[in-house]
Amino acid sequence: MALQALDSLWLSDWSRVAIGGRSAEKRATALQSLGERASAYAVDITDRASLAAFFAQTTSLAGLFTPAASYTTGAFQEGSLETSEALFQAKFWGQYWAVYAALPSLFPDAAVVLMSGAASSCRLGAPAYAACNAALEGLARVLAVELAPRRINCLSPGTTDSTLWQQRPAQVREAAYQQWCKLNVLQRPATVEVQADAALFLIDNTDMTGNTLYYDGGYTLR
Repeated sequence: MALQALDSLWLSDWSRVAIGGRSAEKRATALQSLGERASAYAVDITDRASLAAFFAQTTSLAGLFTPAASYTTGAFQEGSLETSEALFQAKFWGQYWAVYAALPSLFPDAAVVLMSGAASSCRLGAPAYAACNAALEGLARVLAVELAPRRINCLSPGTTDSTLWQQRPAQVREAAYQQWCKLNVLQRPATVEVQADAALFLIDNTDMTGNTLYYDGGYTLR
């Protein structure tokens, strides 16, 4: 099954796929790849009313994947709201309330996959970003117990050649990629396709819940 990451959400009832995001252009591009069994809706993962409206259009869901959010990172001593509180609003609270809004539509044995990041387990600077990722992994563990028999897992990728990075200035992007290559064993960024495969693995595996799957090129081994 093909999967393209958008701004916010991917979900499935296994006969159809629904995708959501803020960008009409990205939604249209994804639909061209996914074909007639897919549908797309506007949604802003940082807006609870938008999330409620999105899930009101979808029922009988076997899986939910919340793969992305737009945010910026920064050092603690900058004291910036944008790189601390706003980061949590976009990445942590967005996924938290997405799962909450989806609950009435999820099958009793549905799978939910959250998205954190490798900064949760090793130093990368940007402490709010590291804390946000760790919080998402903790959220997956707690929800796995509270929402059972639904399965709740979390993906923790390293730096990925994704739309988020491709939209940033080339100089910033390339510097980040070069630094990441020095930090991980495989010496390369991940790809969106790898993220999709990992998400589908967690959705399909009926005996995994409360886990975080690290696919970071061996970054956590350094």
